[in-house]
Amino acid sequence: MGRLTIFAGHYGSGKTNVAVNYALARRREGSAVRLCDLDIVNPYFRTADAAQALADAGITLIASAFANSSLESPALPPGIGAAFDDADCDTVIDVGGDDAGIAALGRYAEQVKAVDYDLWLVANCYRLLARHSDDALVLLREMEHAAHLTFTGIVNNNNLGVGTTLADIEAGLPYIDELAQKSKLPVVFTSLKRDLAPQWTRGETLAMDLIENRFGIF
Repeated sequence: MGRLTIFAGHYGSGKTNVAVNYALARRREGSAVRLCDLDIVNPYFRTADAAQALADAGITLIASAFANSSLESPALPPGIGAAFDDADCDTVIDVGGDDAGIAALGRYAEQVKAVDYDLWLVANCYRLLARHSDDALVLLREMEHAAHLTFTGIVNNNNLGVGTTLADIEAGLPYIDELAQKSKLPVVFTSLKRDLAPQWTRGETLAMDLIENRFGIF
């Protein structure tokens, strides 16, 4: 079975940008990759906004037919079953920050458990809904309950958008450290803008190209 990596997080955590850039990084490493969008209710920013970049890289995008429309419809993307059946392709899943998104993942919990998977919480201390590590921990446990799955790691995505500096990321380290300690989960990598990544010396990194959505906001 190809590697199955699932990104989940609260609203505004930046998980979609992380998921897209992670899929692109896996593709550059030579893996066949598909990206599945489980933001099934019309969202603020979704993987379909990056459809051209993904297609140019040779990545298959599985998304709802209502993506990038004005319709709000909880429709599961067709072809999602392929995420669990194809042994020759890595699958990256972007789970919506709303209740519907994580509940949709729960529908496939037994199939996910049957393969070697990672479920990573994308954490960002600068977002309103989880500015304290205790808030993020509550969210993590609620998502585990809804998805019938257990998180395996944390992604440090502390950022303030395009103007983020290394100092901003460093200022969020106590938050990430506390969350890792309380959840007993490892920090798998820190995601940074591509120009900052070479300057980060603490652990693994994911160098990201921020992808603009249709509203012009990252």
